Amino acid sequence: RTPRLSGPAARARPTPVSTDARLLAIATEHLTRLGPKRVTVVAVAAEAGMTHANVYRYFPSKDALLDAVAGRWLRDLETELAGIADAPDPADDKIERFISALANAQSEMLTREPNLFAVHLDATVASRPIARRHRVRLRALVERVVEEGIGTGVFAARDRERAIAVIFDASYRFTHPVAIQHDADVPRDLLDARLGAVIQSIQRALRTGTF
Repeated sequence: RTPRLSGPAARARPTPVSTDARLLAIATEHLTRLGPKRVTVVAVAAEAGMTHANVYRYFPSKDALLDAVAGRWLRDLETELAGIADAPDPADDKIERFISALANAQSEMLTREPNLFAVHLDATVASRPIARRHRVRLRALVERVVEEGIGTGVFAARDRERAIAVIFDASYRFTHPVAIQHDADVPRDLLDARLGAVIQSIQRALRTGTF
């Protein structure tokens, strides 16, 4: 019988990796190397040493598996954006940082991890659960900043819903994956200049309450 470890030896023992985390790690590597169309549940299962039927106990479809891979990236982005929303900056500065961070993160994702971006784009177009949850979280964060701006008098706007709509509608070209894909060949400096102008327009509308 193997003796039970205690003290420092027990604390040093690594925590076992859960099955779903192992599957996600394998799926991430396959996605990076092969692209979403060539990833198969059978291949992921084989590398994990299990049947593809067993994989479906954790992820009901290939889309669900790949969406879970993209979901980890989205959660990291949402954490970054929450940090901006909760920062001590004035609300109008937060809006600038928020929109810029959302736009830049996705643009960099398209450049550096195009296969992961493809999953994000497809999930958004198909309105799959991972994309719907992301939209809800983004809206909640923007709503938090808008309410703060109204409460502190930084924003003259009194219609919260219209203010939120202005932010998302005006920044769509730079923050929605479909538009980001469409502008993939536009020079970065030109996009940055256009984004800066749009952000200034959003800030001006929120400060004056003129939509």
